[in-house]
Amino acid sequence: MNCDLIIHSAAQLVTCASANNGPKRGHDMRDVGDIANGNHLPAAIAISDGQIIAIGPSDDICADYQAKHSIDASGKTICPGLIDPHTHLIYAGDRVAEWEMKLRGVAYLEILAAGGGIVSTMRATRAAGIAALVAQAKPRLDTLMRNGVTTCEIKTGYGLSLEAELAMLQAIEQLAQTHPCDVLLTLLAAHTTPPEFKTDPNGYVDLVVEQIIPQAAAWFNQNARANHATPMACDVFCENHAFDVAQARRILMAGKQHGLTPKIHVDQFTSLGGVEMALEVGALSCDHLDVTTADDRARLAQSSAVAVVLPAVTFHLGSHQFANARAFIDDGCALALSTDHNPGSAPCLSPALTMSIACRYQKLNPAEALNACTINAAHALGIGNKVGSLEIGKQADIIIINAPDYRHLAYQFGGNLVQYVIKNGAVAMVNG
Repeated sequence: MNCDLIIHSAAQLVTCASANNGPKRGHDMRDVGDIANGNHLPAAIAISDGQIIAIGPSDDICADYQAKHSIDASGKTICPGLIDPHTHLIYAGDRVAEWEMKLRGVAYLEILAAGGGIVSTMRATRAAGIAALVAQAKPRLDTLMRNGVTTCEIKTGYGLSLEAELAMLQAIEQLAQTHPCDVLLTLLAAHTTPPEFKTDPNGYVDLVVEQIIPQAAAWFNQNARANHATPMACDVFCENHAFDVAQARRILMAGKQHGLTPKIHVDQFTSLGGVEMALEVGALSCDHLDVTTADDRARLAQSSAVAVVLPAVTFHLGSHQFANARAFIDDGCALALSTDHNPGSAPCLSPALTMSIACRYQKLNPAEALNACTINAAHALGIGNKVGSLEIGKQADIIIINAPDYRHLAYQFGGNLVQYVIKNGAVAMVNG
């Protein structure tokens, strides 16, 4: 049988496939679907028309299929493309001076008083045009992809006005249309209260609910990707000095009424009850979760929502308050990992480093970390039926690791073991 591409002779091939077509939980997180099953036979995968059509022992695949192109993966590992379900890639400027202030012990409230924090990025983002935002974001997305990411989510949230939030959405869409990485959009107009509403936070909530969400939804429904199977999401930062539970509920419900999928930043510093509210609203994911209570972990475990933890944030802030990822898995939650790339709290573009931190400080094992960055991360975006695992009929998003065992992704750190990135069945990037 003819096909477009065969990747053959791999030392290891891990599928990260889920037995129940949903995200992995509990003990299943420890299974990466190594097709060798202990027989140590080289493995291969065949691809046609952008989809996976066969997986198995290399000799069998090479005997059954004739390929236009082939890649010899001898001594290497074939993995699903990585999914980054929580990023803020679109912004202008940086916050490196603010980071240095933090290193000197300057308190965050002092930085805010000096014009730092999200508001400083807001000012730079508002001042940049759409073309400049795209130009600054493209190298970040290139780097993510070189590190193995084949699908990512990008949020707004540094515009904080009707005009600027719509401009951010247009910048994300332009990047999505021109880059091989698949990009999903999330509206995070409720990231914080902008300075012009400092004394009237409910007035800003009114603006988000009555103008920004309806117009953003209308824009999404009219743009070139209106027929895309995945809807835009609506996110909110539920936290002290951001939005309380009642405000967050109002924002998520308004988004839902306009066809936007609910998501939430929650329990980063304070547990306000946002998890319970988000689950009542039907959130696809709950993200951060650094101080989530045992009761809310139990609620997450009984829900369909994915718990997305962001270890690079805690690492960058020099904190020890990591989300209890071990307990989330042991309690039966569907756990995913993400870089949370942003200029303030996680200037990280390496999912492998994220896995390394999660293994060392949050007590995940390498299999759990990889599943959290593949199949579970895909379900955190509502696309687990399409990507996140190597299965016949799924999109051929694949990475080839320059190591004989997938565990090296988390075991080694400080470099990049990804040699090939295959997107939709075609080589998108080659490192080295």
